[in-house]
Amino acid sequence: QVHLVESGGGLVQAGGSLRLSCAASGRILGITAMAWYRQAPGKQRELVAAITSGGSTNYADSVKGRFTISRDNAKNTVYLQMNSLKAEDTAVYYCNARLLAVANTWGDYWGQGTQVTVSS
Repeated sequence: QVHLVESGGGLVQAGGSLRLSCAASGRILGITAMAWYRQAPGKQRELVAAITSGGSTNYADSVKGRFTISRDNAKNTVYLQMNSLKAEDTAVYYCNARLLAVANTWGDYWGQGTQVTVSS
């Protein structure tokens, strides 16, 4: 069994900051890309930021310059530092990892989601 557990969401005023964390646990043999997605009410889930095992990153245009994704490969953990938050950043944020688990094949795994609410 593999689990992705997110933490760090909450309520913050516009202009504030939050840091999300997501730790992958279980019988994991390897992880390639890790990413953060978000889904606002009535909207489709969208990619926010992604990072490879080598540290290459990409971001949605809407968060460039405000959000920073990073990871600790030794801890199988990915982070999302969110600064200068806007009301439109309000959404449920989901962690995603492409990983290889014992007795399995490479696949995409998801966390349960963490709510981020930005008040204007």
